[in-house]
Amino acid sequence: MKSAFIDRVYEASFAPDLWPGILSDLAEMTESKGGLLLSTKEKSLNWTASDSVYGAFDEYLKGGWFRRCGRRVCLLEKAHSAFLTELDYWTEDEIQNNDIYQEFFYPRDLGWSAGTGLIMPTGDHIVVSVERNHDRGPMEEPFINTLNELRPHLARAAMIAARMGLQTATTAKDAFSKLSVPVVLLDLNGTGIDCSSEVETLSDAIIWGANERLVLKDGDANELFQAALGSLDKRSAVQSFAIRNDDGRPAYVAHMVPVSGSAHDIFAKGYALLVFNPIDLKARPSIDLLRSLFDLTAAEASVARELGAGVPVEKIAEHGGVSINTVRTQVRKIIEKTGCNRMPEVVSLISNLTLPH
Repeated sequence: MKSAFIDRVYEASFAPDLWPGILSDLAEMTESKGGLLLSTKEKSLNWTASDSVYGAFDEYLKGGWFRRCGRRVCLLEKAHSAFLTELDYWTEDEIQNNDIYQEFFYPRDLGWSAGTGLIMPTGDHIVVSVERNHDRGPMEEPFINTLNELRPHLARAAMIAARMGLQTATTAKDAFSKLSVPVVLLDLNGTGIDCSSEVETLSDAIIWGANERLVLKDGDANELFQAALGSLDKRSAVQSFAIRNDDGRPAYVAHMVPVSGSAHDIFAKGYALLVFNPIDLKARPSIDLLRSLFDLTAAEASVARELGAGVPVEKIAEHGGVSINTVRTQVRKIIEKTGCNRMPEVVSLISNLTLPH
C-alpha cells in the first residue's frame, strides 16, 4: 500500500489532477477531514486540495483569510524537516484567541492540522497539510510519524509540482520549460536520454561518460547518485544531496525523482529525473533551510544546526539531554546524507550553503 502510494505521489509531480486524491488518502491515513497543497513564489499562488476541504479553502483564499493567517508563516519560518501541529508553534490559549480560528476554521468544523513547510532554492515556498475536524483534537504522534516517513517523497514531488505551476506537462520539452532548472532524464543505467537547455550551465558539475552515462564530478555526490539510481525502486537510498563545484564549494542540490505512472507518457523510456537546484553563494540565510533540502530527521536537523553554529558534540549532547554516542550516530547520518566525508566538511557545507533572497 505505502509503496503504491509513493509511486502515485511521484506520478503527481507531472499529473496535478492526482493531488486531490493523494491529499484525500493522506487525510484518511491520519483520521483527518482533508488535505491541502499550496505553493507561492513572489506574487503567484497555486494550490489544490482534496474534495472534502476544497470549498472551505477556496473561501479561505478568496475571502482574504489566507493573507491574515499566520499558520503558513510559522511553518515556513520553522523550515523544519517534519510535520508540525499548531501546538508546535502556538500555545492553546493563542489558538483559542486567534481570530482566524474563531471566525473561519471553527465555524467550518476545522481547526487542527499537521503541516510542513518547504523553502526551495528556486524561490518556491510550499506547504503540505492535512486538516482535521476541530472536535477530533490535535494530531497524535503515530500519525505524525506516518507523515514524516512520507515527507521526503512528498517534498520532492511537491517541488516539481510547484515549479510546474500545478499544470500538466504534455511533452518532455514542455516539462523542462516549466521547470526552468537543469534537469536530466535518465534511463535505468544512468544514461542521459534527454535534458533541459539549462544543463549547458553544469560544466562545473557533470561529465558525460561512455555511452552518454551521466557522471558527477564531485566524487562523494556521484557515489550517492549511483546508489540512488541503483535502488530507486526500493526508495531506500539518499535521493537529495549537495554537489560541489571544482573549487569544492556547494553549487547545487540535486533531487532524484522517479518517473512513475502516467509520467511515462511524457518521458517515454525515462527511469528518473535528476533535478539540479542551483545555489547562490551571495547571501547567507538561516541554517534551517538545510532541513528542506536534505532528508534529515528532526533530530538530525537540530544537530546539523548546532554543528553549523560551531557547537561541540559534547555540548550538543548536553543541551539535548542525550548521550554523546547518540549525537555521534546522528552526525554520521548527517555526513552520509549530505555527501560529506568528515564532520568538518559538514560544518563547511552548512556555512557555505546560501540561497537567494
